[in-house]
Amino acid sequence: MEDLLLLEEGLSLEEKLARDETRRFVDIDVIPIMGEAFEQAKFPTHLIQKLADLGFFGLNLPAEYGGSGINFVTYGLICQELERGDSALRSFVSVQNSLCMTPIYTYGTETQKQQFLPKMAKGLLIGCFGLTEPDSGSDPGNMKTNARKVSGGWVLNGSKLWITNATLASLAIVWAKTEDGVRGFIVEKNFPGFKSNEIKKKMSLRASLTGELVFTDCFVPETHLLPGTEIGLKAALKCLTSARYGIAWGAMGAAMACYETALSYCKARTQFNRPLAGFQLIQKSLVDMALEIVKAQCLNLQLGRLKDQGKADYAMISLAKLNACREALNIAREARNLLGANGISLDYPVIRHLLNLESVFTYEGTDNIQHLIIGKHLTGLDAFS
Repeated sequence: MEDLLLLEEGLSLEEKLARDETRRFVDIDVIPIMGEAFEQAKFPTHLIQKLADLGFFGLNLPAEYGGSGINFVTYGLICQELERGDSALRSFVSVQNSLCMTPIYTYGTETQKQQFLPKMAKGLLIGCFGLTEPDSGSDPGNMKTNARKVSGGWVLNGSKLWITNATLASLAIVWAKTEDGVRGFIVEKNFPGFKSNEIKKKMSLRASLTGELVFTDCFVPETHLLPGTEIGLKAALKCLTSARYGIAWGAMGAAMACYETALSYCKARTQFNRPLAGFQLIQKSLVDMALEIVKAQCLNLQLGRLKDQGKADYAMISLAKLNACREALNIAREARNLLGANGISLDYPVIRHLLNLESVFTYEGTDNIQHLIIGKHLTGLDAFS
């Protein structure tokens, strides 16, 4: 996509190289297979080792734990390119990074970090994040999953729903209510009383393995409690904030794919003896799409620089997530319209991105929740209840 505002000039060499390497991977290994993966509702597990080899797990973590130690702008650029391939792929990487490795690094003991993070960085252990429940999505404080203290550990009961990587994961970061408030636990797949079930019949994120986690008197050793989560639900919400940052960048990757497809299609498709791109209404649509992508990229880049300076807060990230997801979905819908009947065919990526973005628009905090987060920041008044 043309760099209309010369944003490229503000990127470092390292940032450009990481983006370009990710772009090559997506163009060669991802895009050619994602239409079929979406149609068959199968995650391309053969890409996991390639993702690990490219250093996409533990991107912001120190090298001592197997991480790449990159800055947040680079992380964002990588997310943008991955979602240009497919939202399922970026979601997979985001969950491994922001929702699993980050809480272990932030809230875990040194033993836990050494035990899990290097293996996760190599793709030997895949994680999932268990917060959402059947009856508590936007209201996680109303969770029913509970952990009861017993000798040597905890007994976990409850369930989590709409969990990315659920059936693929070797471990889950699970949030449960205790007598002292919400706590986070590392629950390994082989713990008795823990099982996962895949959710079928999805029409969005079909190439993502989404499922349910069920805990029935599941014993979790004391060594698997994340001690830093003594701050309660705030710990889980900080993980969501981290994930929303990657989503803001990723959604623009999907938007770029839709715009570029529409632009190419309209320049090549002839109606009434002229290319579609030569009609005024078509040009208006293309310009509006490009405008919103450039605006979102400016916002995301500024946010990334602020994160790298330690100045970004949760309201800023909600602003970026709200904007990117809303505009990406609008762009995908308009691209689908410009392609006419071909817009619903998996021979083109637009309908796949459109359907995926319906989930991206909702997960890690719905559009309405992002409005309330920003609204509370602007007014000082809590409208959540």
